Amino acid sequence: MTDVDTETSGDRANAAGYWYDESPGQRDRARRVLESLRTYRAAETAMRRRTRDSMSMGENELLALRFLLRQPDHTSRPSELVKYLGVTSASVTTMLDRLEKTGRVQRVANPSDRRSIFVRATPHANEEVRETLGKMHELMYGVAVGLTPEAQEHVVAFLQKMADAVDGVEPAASAD
Repeated sequence: MTDVDTETSGDRANAAGYWYDESPGQRDRARRVLESLRTYRAAETAMRRRTRDSMSMGENELLALRFLLRQPDHTSRPSELVKYLGVTSASVTTMLDRLEKTGRVQRVANPSDRRSIFVRATPHANEEVRETLGKMHELMYGVAVGLTPEAQEHVVAFLQKMADAVDGVEPAASAD
């Protein structure tokens, strides 16, 4: 265990709540919520890794496919993938070459401007993603459906507030 994994409170190492104190009451309940969220994120990250491995794809390839599958006609411009993924156009071109080679995307001419192209996820990619992720989505949906309407609203509000909190954090200034 590293220093990053623990927080010292007096002479006692606190591995369970390394960012949060162990005081009883509200702070303890809040710490347990945040630890549960961290545990979920770790499980989701591991699931995504297993999914990518089973599909023999990288993270950006899977993200690109999921992005395309959410678009009308499963089609997008490569520049939109560049913006969405936050990578260079050269990286997207290389990634699209790999996805095209495996039959997951196809490049199609832009009917209004023959100099540009669209990228379309193939029916094969759609089926593969649905088959690979379908069971996971079914299990997650079952958990969400099992909550009371009030609990569902609390979870939605909590996760939105957490997303807003995380999105509001600016990177630390570098000490140059």
